[in-house]
Amino acid sequence: MALKREACDAHFSDCVRARANWSCEYCGRSFGGKDRGLHCAHIHGRRHNSVRWSLDNAVSLCAYHHQYFSENPTEFFLWLEDYLGRGHLEMLLEKKNAIFKGSKYIKKDIANHYREMFQAFEEGDEPEWVSYN
Repeated sequence: MALKREACDAHFSDCVRARANWSCEYCGRSFGGKDRGLHCAHIHGRRHNSVRWSLDNAVSLCAYHHQYFSENPTEFFLWLEDYLGRGHLEMLLEKKNAIFKGSKYIKKDIANHYREMFQAFEEGDEPEWVSYN
């Protein structure tokens, strides 16, 4: 069953892709703005609410590499370990195991957090990319 994509997911995805300057963090291909070919790829799947909206848990990948890494999780892990570091992945695993209830009020707050950060980016500011959680 597919997870519902809400405003908090859309604004989070915009921030992940903007943080990477609209480029695939693996191959470097540039997309120059909001484009369907650039994805927000979660390290731990979206069903893990404790990290679902954490900037530590997502990278920007082109559609090709998102699909490739989805089909080759060991290679994804090895690349992530090299790219982000073992310590980052260990911290993320610990964070993933925390309990987090995503009520509609929290999701609204998450959406506002990422929407405001993305608006600052669009206005030419260099936002400090801060995770909601």
